[in-house]
Amino acid sequence: MAGPTAMLTRQDAGSAADMGVVHDLLNDNTRIKRSVVNLPDGIRTITESDDPKVAQAIKAHVASMSQRLEDGREFNLFSKTLPVLFENRDKIRSKVEMTDKGAVVTRTSADARVVAALQGHAAEVSELARDGMAAMRRGMMSRMAMGGMGGMGGPMGRGANAGEDAHRH
Repeated sequence: MAGPTAMLTRQDAGSAADMGVVHDLLNDNTRIKRSVVNLPDGIRTITESDDPKVAQAIKAHVASMSQRLEDGREFNLFSKTLPVLFENRDKIRSKVEMTDKGAVVTRTSADARVVAALQGHAAEVSELARDGMAAMRRGMMSRMAMGGMGGMGGPMGRGANAGEDAHRH
């Protein structure tokens, strides 16, 4: 990955493949059904598609991102919530259930800051599922407008502790 994307995410051996899946999902966003329940201690999300190709991409993305969280290998283009989640991954309890059409993910924490980040990230992902590439462009443009590493004022910048840890991604 070159250009703005390379500037905005930490690179590792799986970054290009993960970005490819993200792009596929963003391009097929109208085929994605997503619901989020904010729990007192976290979130429960259901992300599915009737299209088998999109359902498989959802499963691949959830599996890869869950493994990245477990390993501490952040994959982040513009999210203000992901750094909080990765820094506090030991405080997150995760349950991932693959379904025929996608995935059900429950993540909880006893830490209020982590709960806010979980709920903020779920909202970011819902915006991406709803608006597709337009949401990604908004987030990236907002990030680059702030110098590539600064705070975010756009729609994707409303995460937990939005002013903190900008240097981490």
